[in-house]
Formats: sequence, structure tokens, C-alpha cells
Amino acid sequence: MVRRNLHYIIMEYFDKEFCLEVWGPMACFTRPELKVERMSYDVITPSAARAIFEAIFWKPAIHWQVTKIEVLNPIKWISVRRNEVGAVASKNPIFIEDKRQQKNTLLLKDVRYRIWAKLCFIPMRERIKGDKKIYQKWYDEDVEQYVASSNPLIDKEESDLIRKDENPGKYNAMFERRASKGQCFNQPYLGTREFSASFRLVNPESEVLDFPITESRDLGIMLYDMDFKSDLKNPPAMFYRARMDNGVIIVPPKDSEEVLR
Repeated sequence: MVRRNLHYIIMEYFDKEFCLEVWGPMACFTRPELKVERMSYDVITPSAARAIFEAIFWKPAIHWQVTKIEVLNPIKWISVRRNEVGAVASKNPIFIEDKRQQKNTLLLKDVRYRIWAKLCFIPMRERIKGDKKIYQKWYDEDVEQYVASSNPLIDKEESDLIRKDENPGKYNAMFERRASKGQCFNQPYLGTREFSASFRLVNPESEVLDFPITESRDLGIMLYDMDFKSDLKNPPAMFYRARMDNGVIIVPPKDSEEVLR
């Protein structure tokens, strides 16, 4: 009788870092402390940078961690006065003439950034459903929480590929394929949806990268992101002290002590 030992192999996942170059004629990364009129931060916030990556590729089995922001164009400002509707659409009709408000907005002009972010894969053992500690796959049809991404544009080929063997390498390949072709689930934008962003995937190993601007400044307390883990419906805001050194902003990890909650 031959006795065989069962060996359990723990797979280690390595988060791959990607780089996107994004640009647009105007941008507005609104400061939350100004309630009446919009005023942008000096540069893109980590939350806005994360949203650009998620617009290109996202699944419930991954999350994006922005690591670095490089400012390629000098910081320029432009003031715009525009009409806004001072009401929220509901079942009752809105008469625009009665709710129209003219407000001034301080925007950024001719922006261009190089954003670095890690595609962080969430292993199966770390995905739980409520308090039952049950490992689930996001594509299990019998579990509403992981039915699929809510975006209907996910192609069937990608879903079938993941079903065979879910691993971070496949997610990395999917993002590279989409970003290199200019594909996205939603149109990326620079702060607000009216300012669409153009993007391209950067390959640092084969490209000669442009240098960021040489300016250095203390950007003060800046919005980091929203803490969806603590409250999904009404997430509290997180902030951090942003510092730009020769056009480069290092973004701390979410669990860092530098992030203010």
C-alpha cells in the first residue's frame, strides 16, 4: 500500500504596475470644501486617476492602486462662467428657467499626465460573502453579488477565458489588450464627465518617456479617495498631504499612515 502525501501549494500573486498617459483640453478636479462654485485642485487626484483605469478595465476580482502621478504639462488655469441647473431630477418635471444658476468655474487648461497604477488581484480566499466566509467567484451565476460586472459590454470571450482558470495574468493581459487598442467600458474623463480624456498605454521598457515639468510645490491636503469598505452607500472621504517634486507626485498606499481618515 502506497501512502501519498497531499501538498497544498499557496500561490503568490504579484501586482503588475501599468502606466497610462492621459490628456485633455480642460479638466476640473473639484475641491470638496468649496460648495458654491467649482474650483479645481492643481493636479489630478488619485481617485480621478483610479476612475480612468476602471473606465478601461474593471472586474470585482481586482482593484486599482495608484502609485505615482507625473505632471507633463505646466499647470494652467482658465475661468469659465456657465449656466447650471440648481435642482436634482426626480419624478416631477424641472422648469430650467426657474432653476437656472449662473456660476463661475476655475478649470485646468491643457492637461497631460502620466499615471502609474498597480492591478491588484484579489485571491479567492480573500473574497467572502457577508459573514458566511464562503469563497466565491464573481462570475458565479447563482450569487448575485458576483454575477458579473454591471457593464453590458463585457465580451463573452473574456468571461469564458476566466472561467477556465482565474489568475492575475489573465486580468493583466485583458487590460493590456484593451488599453493598447484604445478600448474602454466607459469614456474616461478628467474630473467631470463633460471633460473627456484621451489615453494611451505606455510601455516604459521600449519607449523614451518625456520628462515631467521641473516645478516643485506643496499641494496641501488633497482628496485621496472614498472609503467604500467602511460604508458602501455613504462612504467617508480620505485625504493625504500631496507633494510634487519636479513634476512627480508619489501616492501612498490606502492603508498607509499618510492617508487621513
